[in-house]
Amino acid sequence: QVQLVESGGGLVQAGGSLRLSCAASGRTFSTYDMGWFRQAPGKERLFVAAIKWNGSIVRYEDAVKGRFTISRDNAKNTMYLQMNSLKPEDTAIYYCAARSSQFILRTTPERYDYWGQGTQVTVTS
Repeated sequence: QVQLVESGGGLVQAGGSLRLSCAASGRTFSTYDMGWFRQAPGKERLFVAAIKWNGSIVRYEDAVKGRFTISRDNAKNTMYLQMNSLKPEDTAIYYCAARSSQFILRTTPERYDYWGQGTQVTVTS
């Protein structure tokens, strides 16, 4: 079991940057694959980025490639999402998620078992 808490969201102008953090409880953080998802009002929750338990493999949604960077520090039980060159279409609630590591790094919300409360990211034009 793992408990997740996101932080770092806020209001930023287009072209700006934010760094989201996801702090996990417990001593088994390194055994979990992790992901970031986002959900805009009235929209489905969608994949943003994911990272394997040891950081060896990462995946990104096409719209954020080259702008967002996912990383993790297992010694600190923390995952990060560095968001640069933000666009208004990035506006959403961003959620941290975790699941026990499998061979395939999952990119769909239903494959993840643990979720944070979400943090709001708003990008103005």
